[in-house]
Amino acid sequence: MRDCRGDKFSKGVSVLHRQSAKKHARADEKKRIRNRHRKATLRTMLKQTETALDEGNVETAPELCRNTVSLLDRAAGKGVIKKGTANRQKSRLIRKLHILMAEAA
Repeated sequence: MRDCRGDKFSKGVSVLHRQSAKKHARADEKKRIRNRHRKATLRTMLKQTETALDEGNVETAPELCRNTVSLLDRAAGKGVIKKGTANRQKSRLIRKLHILMAEAA
């Protein structure tokens, strides 16, 4: 478990004394690990979608965009990323997808 205060002298020993503070620290650690996984998954999906859009892959790009937008919405809803960040990334993806589809048509 990480130290809540970020004190470099704690040597891995909990500096928290109250039981409620210790419980919050345990819950925060679980949330941190869960959020790291969600962010990593989101970054991977964004990279895959960007690659498909840049390569002009008309077959897979719409499906990847749809999945990525869904993942962004879920991450924003869970508080992993800010809603404005999710909206901005979705907007950029959709704009690139529309340009790709217009060129393909």
